[in-house]
Amino acid sequence: MGLADLLAQNMGSSLEGDKFDTKKDDKKKKVNSSEIIPKNQHQLVFTFEKRKGKPVTLVGRFYLEEKDKKELLKLLKKKLACGGSIKEEWIELQGDVKEKVKLTLEKEGWKFRK
Repeated sequence: MGLADLLAQNMGSSLEGDKFDTKKDDKKKKVNSSEIIPKNQHQLVFTFEKRKGKPVTLVGRFYLEEKDKKELLKLLKKKLACGGSIKEEWIELQGDVKEKVKLTLEKEGWKFRK
């Protein structure tokens, strides 16, 4: 038993051949079906923050599957010509793009809290 095997066992993992398998559940694949709701039932809100002097627009809470969130982020980044990422149920977009996001998502059938 090599050093790598001992370390893997102590950390709750197994090292077999070329594969390294952790015994922890993969969070990305774990989706609770009760949290997934259709897009016309979402009540989205905006949050504006400044991080390191740069504006960031947060839109959320999206109760969707991970692949649907990624597709939505890709659409927004392409339409708004800005960078962005997904953090939990929120989509973060670079810049102050609240009005553009609202117009784009309303065309796609999303609803916002008033």
